[in-house]
Amino acid sequence: MRIVRRIVKWFTAAVMLVVAAVLGVGLWYTRAVEPQVSGAITLPGFEKPVEIVRDSEGVPHIFAASEQDATAALGFVHAQDRLWQMEMNRRIANGRLAEIVGPPGLETDRFLRTIGIRRSAEAIFANLDAETRVSLAAYARGVNAYLTTRSGPLPPEFQMLRAPAPEPWSPVDSIGWSLIMALDLGGNLNAELTRLQLAQRGLSMRQIGEFLPPYPGEAHPDLPDYGALYRSLGGETRRAAALIRPFELGIEGVGSNNWVVSGARSETGKPLLANDPHLGLSAPALWYFARLTSPAGTVIGATMPAVPSVVLGRNDRIAWGFTNTGPDVQDLFIERVDPADPLRYQTPEGWARFDTAREVIAVRGAPDEVLTVRISRHGPVISDGASRGATVGAPQGHALALQWTALSPDNLTVQAFARLNKARDWPEFLAAARQYDAPQQNMVYADVDGNIGFVAAGRVPVRKAENDLKGLFPAPGWDARYDWAGFIPFEELPQEFNPARGFRITANEKITPDGYPHHITSEWATPHRADRIAELLGARERHSPASFRQMQADHRSAAVREILPLLLAAHPRGEEERRRQTPQRVRKVVAALAGFDGTMAVERAEPLVVTAWLRELTRLVYADELGPNLFPVLWDQRQQFMMAVLADKNGQGAWCRGTEAAGEPSTCPALVSRALDLALADLERRHGADWRAWRWGTAHDARSEHRPFSRVPALAALFDVRVPVPGDTYTVNVNRHTIRNEAEPFVSRHSASLRAIYDMADPERSLFMHSTGQSGLPTSRLYRNLAERWAAVEFLPMRTRRSDIEKGAIGTLTITPR
Repeated sequence: MRIVRRIVKWFTAAVMLVVAAVLGVGLWYTRAVEPQVSGAITLPGFEKPVEIVRDSEGVPHIFAASEQDATAALGFVHAQDRLWQMEMNRRIANGRLAEIVGPPGLETDRFLRTIGIRRSAEAIFANLDAETRVSLAAYARGVNAYLTTRSGPLPPEFQMLRAPAPEPWSPVDSIGWSLIMALDLGGNLNAELTRLQLAQRGLSMRQIGEFLPPYPGEAHPDLPDYGALYRSLGGETRRAAALIRPFELGIEGVGSNNWVVSGARSETGKPLLANDPHLGLSAPALWYFARLTSPAGTVIGATMPAVPSVVLGRNDRIAWGFTNTGPDVQDLFIERVDPADPLRYQTPEGWARFDTAREVIAVRGAPDEVLTVRISRHGPVISDGASRGATVGAPQGHALALQWTALSPDNLTVQAFARLNKARDWPEFLAAARQYDAPQQNMVYADVDGNIGFVAAGRVPVRKAENDLKGLFPAPGWDARYDWAGFIPFEELPQEFNPARGFRITANEKITPDGYPHHITSEWATPHRADRIAELLGARERHSPASFRQMQADHRSAAVREILPLLLAAHPRGEEERRRQTPQRVRKVVAALAGFDGTMAVERAEPLVVTAWLRELTRLVYADELGPNLFPVLWDQRQQFMMAVLADKNGQGAWCRGTEAAGEPSTCPALVSRALDLALADLERRHGADWRAWRWGTAHDARSEHRPFSRVPALAALFDVRVPVPGDTYTVNVNRHTIRNEAEPFVSRHSASLRAIYDMADPERSLFMHSTGQSGLPTSRLYRNLAERWAAVEFLPMRTRRSDIEKGAIGTLTITPR
């Protein structure tokens, strides 16, 4: 027994030593991987000493003797704090995800190699002016200074994926990420492809116009019926759809808010400006706060790791904010391919040869994949990507090509940002905006002199008067009437300066007045958010930063307020019928909803019930028309369509017919009642039997997802950032959920990624906040420290006075040139 006790004792001691060693290594790693934020460091790529003061929240304040050194320091701190994010951004843009994640990255790589993000970035770089090239090179020097001098271990993602150390950063890498952001925000590629698929499914042009309706108050245009041509494109459509499926482009409710008021409408006597861009939530956040001071001036705001400028922010004289205009800058063209030669296609002038690009995709753990991408006069053939680009034996007859403004070699968007950062007044701001091409943005402006302004800057194609498809459907590429006829001149883009009404709002709604001579898009976002902002702006004569904060926090849903009465009216009525057919639980739920005002608060049950009710109703209404292949892809929130169906606008109640339930007539009221039963049963399964204990915030948390570990449940708990949030897709405080996600239909993955409020009476009183934290290291206290405050619509001060930022600062780092 004594020997056994000794063995147990030795074994216990050994286990404790192993545990201690593991804990020790973990403790060492978490400390060693943290960036150096204090002391002095000698680096290549700098001309003169630079100071970086990180304030109490980890925001770096850069003090440099030259603009180039300030830009290089921004690259350095981006690499220090967000190296994995930068590596992923670069790999996404270059179509090189599969190199480190294997076959799961292939879909993304195929799409981005096919449309040619890297090819376009290289072409754009060749056309930039010298000043912009110098700035991009300075940023790359800063990133590479970190890469070549770091002494600690790489972030955990590199270790866990056994990914190689990052390659040197290049200016083209920065341009590539700017194009990815343009892809995320610009165009109607997915909408065109959706219309094509619906036509192939057999829906009439009228039904397609109902399912994808025009802007409220407008009529769907009369369009030619190319049904026979579209039906002949089955294979090309399937390949193109498979190619872009990983990218949720053009989904309803996606957008942003900004508004600006003049001094006449503010308590301070000077303009106030608010901005909250709505983007996919990520961990770490898309945004990284930074301040740069050099002889060029001081600028502070939201930067993007990979981009060498403040994208949204202020300097000491002006502030600006963006929302997406949502222009139609992407067109699909049907190219007629020579039956005898798949490398020839028909143009208005006769047959021409495709250009080609050979793309080799390295796949971890699998053979390389080779794409041969054909490129027509309109652009890359996207139906080549999913078929792996084999031109020998490729489908004959037709191909689908993409024309998109952002892919043009003379896209000068990256030139605009440095100029925006240094602009001192409205003319200089407009001069910078003139350089901005993609994605078109509604830019609002304010300055310390009391001026406000707005311009929808960006390159928008002019479509010919004889273009009878209006950019809504793929067009025959051999017909010259569908070719673009140049671009809207900058002077003729929507813009105004110091409007007499004293304010400007944009929330992705229609921004063109009646009689505007150019076509920007037929697919504006619904005006729910814009109307609510206007309502709140009009609720008081003068505003303050505090009232702007209340507006950004507003989570009363205009969409719920307008559709809930229709749902309740369609639900079976009559006391006798209720007693006989409707369970008491359902009657109580309906009674609670009857008094619901659309406030989508985390602590309430009603938001969850009405959202689940609508979810089930959409399934019942149009699943049969779309069929089992299309419905899972196109099942989404469709407020305007569902309003028309429930109101039976122009006979649209016909969408309710044909979905037969056992022993029930297929009418809209019958489907509404059935949908409520299905919704309550689903919610009981997910959240328990007592509906009064259900909470919107329990089901509706904001999920900031990590790339790629959000897809690994065991790792998502460590790397993802989750926090309960109010609101819905149509509230000012937006939190968009995806109803087709069967496992988590109410989780928000798209929200106000950034919020900012600028006070031009004293810019030092300006405020900002993003959704996670400054660090990209999940072991850092700065990884998720902002999430709770962001969800509560709280803010950080946007201060630049050194005495203020040094209070509680976590460190000052001095860079000495090598």
